[in-house]
Amino acid sequence: MRLTKPTLFTNIPVTCEERDLPGNLFNQLMKDDPSTVKGAEALMLGEMLTLPQNFGNIFLGETFSSYISVHNDSNQVVKDILVKADLQTSSQRLNLSASSAAVAELKPDCCIDDVIHHEVKEIGTHILVCAVSYTTQTGEKMYFRKFFKFQVLKPLDVKTKFYNAESDLSSVTDEVFLEAQIQNITTSPMFMEKVSLEPSIMYNVAELNTVETAGESESTFGSRTYLQPMDTRQYLYCLKPKQEFAEKAGVIKGVTVIGKLDIVWKTNLGERGRLQTSQLQRMAPGYGDVRLSLETIPDTVNLEEPFDITCKITNCSERTMDLVLEMCNTNSIHWCGVSGRQLGKLHPSSSLHLALTLLSSVQGLQSVSGLRLTDTFLKRTYEYDDIAQVCVVSSKVKQES
Repeated sequence: MRLTKPTLFTNIPVTCEERDLPGNLFNQLMKDDPSTVKGAEALMLGEMLTLPQNFGNIFLGETFSSYISVHNDSNQVVKDILVKADLQTSSQRLNLSASSAAVAELKPDCCIDDVIHHEVKEIGTHILVCAVSYTTQTGEKMYFRKFFKFQVLKPLDVKTKFYNAESDLSSVTDEVFLEAQIQNITTSPMFMEKVSLEPSIMYNVAELNTVETAGESESTFGSRTYLQPMDTRQYLYCLKPKQEFAEKAGVIKGVTVIGKLDIVWKTNLGERGRLQTSQLQRMAPGYGDVRLSLETIPDTVNLEEPFDITCKITNCSERTMDLVLEMCNTNSIHWCGVSGRQLGKLHPSSSLHLALTLLSSVQGLQSVSGLRLTDTFLKRTYEYDDIAQVCVVSSKVKQES
């Protein structure tokens, strides 16, 4: 038989007002009922526990426990009793027996007991196969089997979404935000003990599921992290490439492994379950052959006054480039310096930093545009517009503030 936790006994309270025909009869019966809570007899939940009446549901990630008992119903002593318990799934057959040694003899009305445990890692049909072999007093070898079939259900529905950080500063352009939606698809509430992301070797992770309150971290879901049936909860994580990978252009591109989610929960009376997702993969954004990003740029600048920015140019291709920089003025942004200058050769996965000066002739939020990089080897031009935004104010306004 399956070993499971007991459940809290529930009763159906039947009551009426004293002026009704039964009078105080129903109320007195409930007070005399040993399963009710004294002083709160009208509550359905009692103080007693109920042993499992059926097999119940078993979910992926939980531990399946079963009690196996072999009883000698005859009046003869049997010898060399061997009890074997296997669990057959759709993909494999697992031996769950604690011992493979045979018992020397089993007297009449005696038992051989065993308890087996197995963490369920597959959904679908499972068959517990219990096989018993023994030898009678006449030396005849006997053998029989029993089968117990049960279904393993899916407890959680997990969906993931990836978001790339939309920022102009190269120090954070490789940030990835992971949103994990976890839904309880069982019929009972769950206590979410832990939901964490184990990153791959390329990333560091920061959990964004807590808020600072009076110097202490508090879960965004409150102190009671219960997940009711069919409810969904969203968890957010921020992943940043490690320094050794972030400095190598072209390493984090294409399909990359982000990591896997580790989910631990508890159900009624502390029954524990754990799930780990498969490795989560994401298609990294493509930057083309040449990637241009901003290292530094001021937030606010004065009208018609020069300001400096620092660009980082990275060769994301697998060939060497010979680059020429052209700066094209727009209606509001004017570049200061020589356009068409040679930047030299840039080898694959290499970068160079470039300091540029420009000014704006129009107030307001202005977009930095007009940079052109030309590879003289292939005669190919790469255009970069709207690479950043800057707030342009009058110098008088800035002085007053």
